[in-house]
Amino acid sequence: MKKDIDFSPVKNVHVVIAKNDEAWKVFIINRNQAKLENVMVTSRGYGETKTEKQQTTVLRHMIPYIESGMYALIEPIDESVFHLNNEYWVSYFIDGQVYDKKFIFVPDSIIEENLIFIEELEMKGIFHD
Repeated sequence: MKKDIDFSPVKNVHVVIAKNDEAWKVFIINRNQAKLENVMVTSRGYGETKTEKQQTTVLRHMIPYIESGMYALIEPIDESVFHLNNEYWVSYFIDGQVYDKKFIFVPDSIIEENLIFIEELEMKGIFHD
C-alpha cells in the first residue's frame, strides 16, 4: 500500500524551462552523485481565466535513466500555456528507493526577466528547485 512506501525527500533534481533560439523546452537535471533510474514525468497545465477553467492534456514521459551530472529533455512547451500552472510530477529510483516530487511553474512565471544561465544546458532558463 502507498502508506508503506518510504518517499524520501527529493534532492539535487531540478526541472528547468529553457529557451534557445528555436523554442522553449522543459528539461530535468540530475545533480546527484547517483544515476536516476526509471524516471517517469507527467506534465499538465491547469488554471482559469475570468470566465472559464482551462487545462491541457496530461502527458506522460518515460526516461530510462539520467546519469549523475546530466540532463534529459522532457518536452517542448508552447508560450500559449504560460498563463497556466505548468506541473511536472517527477518519480524516479536511486538504488531501489523511490523518489517523488511535483514541480509547479505558477502562471506568468515563465518570462524573460526570470531567466538565469543554466550551466548544464549552456542556455538561459527558469530553474525550479
